[in-house]
Amino acid sequence: MLYQLLYSMADQVSALNVFRYITVRTFISFFTAFFLCWMWGPYFIRRLREKQIGQSIREDGPQSHKKKAGTPTMGGGLILISTMIPCLLWIEMTNPLIWAVIIVTWGFGLIGYLDDWLKVSKRNSKGLSGKVRLACEFLISGAVVAYLIGFHQFSTVVHIPFFKNVVMDMGYFYVVFASLVIVGTANAVNLTDGLDGLAIVPVIISASTLGLFAYVTGHMGIANYLQIPHVAGAGELAPLAATIVAAGLGFLWFNTYPAQVFMGDVGSLSLGGFLGVMAVLTKNELLMALLGGVFVVEALSVITQVISFKLTGKRIFKMAPIHHHFELGGMTETKIIVRFWIISILLAILSLSTLKLR
Repeated sequence: MLYQLLYSMADQVSALNVFRYITVRTFISFFTAFFLCWMWGPYFIRRLREKQIGQSIREDGPQSHKKKAGTPTMGGGLILISTMIPCLLWIEMTNPLIWAVIIVTWGFGLIGYLDDWLKVSKRNSKGLSGKVRLACEFLISGAVVAYLIGFHQFSTVVHIPFFKNVVMDMGYFYVVFASLVIVGTANAVNLTDGLDGLAIVPVIISASTLGLFAYVTGHMGIANYLQIPHVAGAGELAPLAATIVAAGLGFLWFNTYPAQVFMGDVGSLSLGGFLGVMAVLTKNELLMALLGGVFVVEALSVITQVISFKLTGKRIFKMAPIHHHFELGGMTETKIIVRFWIISILLAILSLSTLKLR
């Protein structure tokens, strides 16, 4: 942890005192992660091509996607690697909340990696069994949340957005609830990742918002002023969120239409898990449904499509997730992507309004 070494030298060089400020380390973490991702991107993509790690396209998908077959995938690994070094340099690694986020993010990333690898090696789009994947995700999420409750007195109280004094203490049932939030968010992001840049920008927007929530939640004075729950140590999550935002922007440099690389499940599951656990640790579990509204709608479109087809034999949408429905309706890919980005920004602003509308 380089920042601790620099801060320890503040007696000799007073300017090094800046490293004790979370805001300073947030900015430094951001630029470190961005430039690492941006610089490593071409080499990473070239290696994926050399190893023939290409995307498999659904046979029943839009015909326009056939040309994307073989595009390098598993680019989410680039995001994870680019965040690892800034974490070691600029973030307080003894904070249990930091380790909670890292375990969930990298654990879900490992699940996604196995899923991607099976797809690539077998040259199909099925991958890891859905039941096995969900079981592993719930195991990781449940273990992390249970540990925080049992050993670090993490609050089991759930706060209702837009209401000041409406709370629910779930006790140990909170482990199940929080796990549902984390796993649900991860898989919703996974379903959203279907067009070039469609998933990564809403992830960046949501991570930025949750990073701000982490900072104000971890600052007792600000939390008391805004009448939001104070979580000791949560402020340290802000630099971590900054690394995800920055690495996401670096990845977008190569993922924007027409994409040179896809994030794959290693990216979508790890980033979705990151958003879910950040929502839990900042006590914004229910607000995540609003902040991640784009992800929620994508997931609901799949769920309703499956239920409708099984019960009636009819489909509600031309194809699910819903972005494919719009594609088959004649809307261009870029228009769908940008409009989803706009919606994500609006939802983030609405979510931030809950800081005062209580």
